[in-house]
Amino acid sequence: MILKKSDPSSIEETAAVLRKGGIVIIPTDTVYGFSGIVDLKAAVATAPFETDAKIRAIKGRSETKPLIQLIARPEDLRLYTDDLIPPELLSKWPGALTIIVHIKENSPLAATAIPETRTVAFRCPGDAWLREIISRCQAPIFSTSVNRSGQPVLDTPDAISSEFSSEADLIIDDGDKKGALPSTLVMLENGKVKVLRQGSVIV
Repeated sequence: MILKKSDPSSIEETAAVLRKGGIVIIPTDTVYGFSGIVDLKAAVATAPFETDAKIRAIKGRSETKPLIQLIARPEDLRLYTDDLIPPELLSKWPGALTIIVHIKENSPLAATAIPETRTVAFRCPGDAWLREIISRCQAPIFSTSVNRSGQPVLDTPDAISSEFSSEADLIIDDGDKKGALPSTLVMLENGKVKVLRQGSVIV
C-alpha cells in the first residue's frame, strides 16, 4: 500500500500499521527510513513484534548495524537513560541529530541495546508529522535507511516502491529526497561530544 504524506489519513494509517507490528517506509526529516514499533512489552509478550528483526531481514542477511530509535519528545529520553546530556545537544532537538546513550538497567529498551556497551542511538525528529505518529504509537520506533545492505540508499518513491512494495506493509510518499543528508551522529566520551557521522546538524 502506498499513501501520500499529504493525505489527511496518513498519520492515522501509519500509526495503525506500526501499532500492529507492521513495517512502514516513512519520510523523515532526513531521508526515507524503514520503521517499526519498538515492542516495550516484548519481555512478557507471547508473540513479540520483533520489528527490528523484520527490518534486518528485508535489508539483507549482512545487516548488523544498530537501528536508531525515534522518540516523540526530547524529554522522553529521560525514560530510557540516566546519562547527563549537555544542554547544547538537547537544544538541537527536535532535529536531525542522533545521540548515543547508555540504557537504564531496568529499561524496557535494554533488550534493544548493543550488548557490549548497553547503548542505543536516539533521535527526536524535526518533522512534526512524524513526531505525532511516534506519539500515537506510545513507544519509540526504529528507523534505518531504505536500501539493501551494502547498496545505495534509495531516495525516490518510484525506486522505493519498485524494490520494496512487496515487503513493506505501507509506503508513505513524500516526493524525492535526492541530496538529503543523514542525521548527525554523536556520542559522549569522557564528558565531551564526539561526532561519529557529520550530517545536516552542526554540533
